[in-house]
Amino acid sequence: MKTGNNKTRLIWVFVLVPALMGILAFNLVRKDIYFDVAKNIDIFTRVFKEIAFNYVDDISPEEFLRAGIRGMLSTLDPYTVFVDEKRKDDVDLLTTGKYGGVGISIGIRDEHVTIVELLSGYAAQKQGIIIGDVILKVDSVLISQAVFEEISSHVKGKPGTFVSITILRNSRDTLIFNLLREEIIVKNVEYAGFYPESSKNAYVRLSGFGRTSGEELKKAITELRKKSEIETLVLDLRGNPGGLLDAAVDIAGKFLDKNLLVVSTKGRDTTNVKQYFNTQEPLLKDIKIALLVDGSSASASEIVAGAVQDHDRGIILGTATFGKGLVQTITPLSYNTSLKITTSKYYTPSGRCIQKIDYSGKNPVFKSVEENKKAEFLTDNKRIVFSSGGITPDSIMDFTEKSEILLELYAKGLIFQFANEFYEKNNKTDFSKITDEVLYNEFSAFLHKQNFELKGEAFRIISNLEDEIATLNGKNALKKEISVIRDELTRLYSEELGKQKSGLLREIKNELAKRYFSPDKSFEMALGNDILINKALEFLRNSETYNKLLKSN
Repeated sequence: MKTGNNKTRLIWVFVLVPALMGILAFNLVRKDIYFDVAKNIDIFTRVFKEIAFNYVDDISPEEFLRAGIRGMLSTLDPYTVFVDEKRKDDVDLLTTGKYGGVGISIGIRDEHVTIVELLSGYAAQKQGIIIGDVILKVDSVLISQAVFEEISSHVKGKPGTFVSITILRNSRDTLIFNLLREEIIVKNVEYAGFYPESSKNAYVRLSGFGRTSGEELKKAITELRKKSEIETLVLDLRGNPGGLLDAAVDIAGKFLDKNLLVVSTKGRDTTNVKQYFNTQEPLLKDIKIALLVDGSSASASEIVAGAVQDHDRGIILGTATFGKGLVQTITPLSYNTSLKITTSKYYTPSGRCIQKIDYSGKNPVFKSVEENKKAEFLTDNKRIVFSSGGITPDSIMDFTEKSEILLELYAKGLIFQFANEFYEKNNKTDFSKITDEVLYNEFSAFLHKQNFELKGEAFRIISNLEDEIATLNGKNALKKEISVIRDELTRLYSEELGKQKSGLLREIKNELAKRYFSPDKSFEMALGNDILINKALEFLRNSETYNKLLKSN
């Protein structure tokens, strides 16, 4: 008996000693972290106080501290940010999906802060502000590019209050609008309809993943079903930067079978995995689906695309997505500030982390670096898919590349300016009666009036060459040769503009439609010019091609 007891004690020793050592090691690590944090907070505080009180010139303690915070966060990923009271509205907008405003979107056009979009039914549109108006002043604040990031905070405010916006119209008329701020509900479903109009293909453009995006999609599909049966769906996620994780799970659940895994997240402790399953019956169970993505489809968009792809529920078309596989948590801080911090990475159902950029790199801030290596994973149908590079479409199609000429026209804002001028002169004209020839000739005349010269990379090389030979002997002969080349380039670029006529007219018509029609109507008109949407329809109509993309490769 005694021997048996000794053996039992010995076994317990072998079991308990490693366990106790593990606990001790864990506690030591935790103590090391707490000590490091406390020590460095003390150093930081003393440095801050010494400089704030003793530096040769007066400094702003607030700005000085903010600079320190920015410096610290700059060593991490770009999504970990300090949110001060000025930017609190942006966080609230993401979490609540609403704000107080007047219904305008702004952008920089020809170096001016310009109205680029109006929301129907809100104060700006109802009181006569139009696309192309240049903002000069908001209340008493003069507006310029330098304060572009701050304009939103001046225009937004508590619903029921007024804001005064001074605008310049057509470079000559200064107008003042006193606008009543209203509660604006952000629409995540930008457009939903049947395309082509007489077909049974539903097209939905999802522009964000806010709190209400799932309900919006459900409502849109329900309304479409009242009009006709839905046989196929194109879900457009191009340009969608993402949003809330829960919203992505909700949207994916509209297509996936109940209880299927949508996404998993892992933080610093990689053993602590949080899984998100679809808890709803699918809204669209058996129909064929095509998701459209591009390089600006990120985060929540990639969660949906990854889940659909890994479960072989539909086809993904377009170009590779952005590759943002990081999840942020918003932590409230004192004085109406907060910290948005990356707390985990997300993984698609097959186990892929699609994070493209490794921000740790060789950064000494990070104690250990997990390299982002491209690895193979399998979908439900045993198709090979890859990690660490965004979501790669099942069929890569890029129809967005514009010619050098079109890019230059866009960079100078000339298509936008032309649309403003043309609409001012022809706003009473029936848009359907404006011929392509009239539009093209009017645009050519506009370019001539603007003294626009088509100067691509070749012209820049010629200009640099002229500068180089200016001091050389025999430069006159060289100048003549260069002049001949310049004339020939001008002719070639003019020919190239003619070759781009169809694409140019497409862009002009899309811009004009925003001025002649409501947002929904102008969106419908643009659909007919969207090559990728029409390619998606070809896949959806051809079951053999569609199913081939979803089979094991």
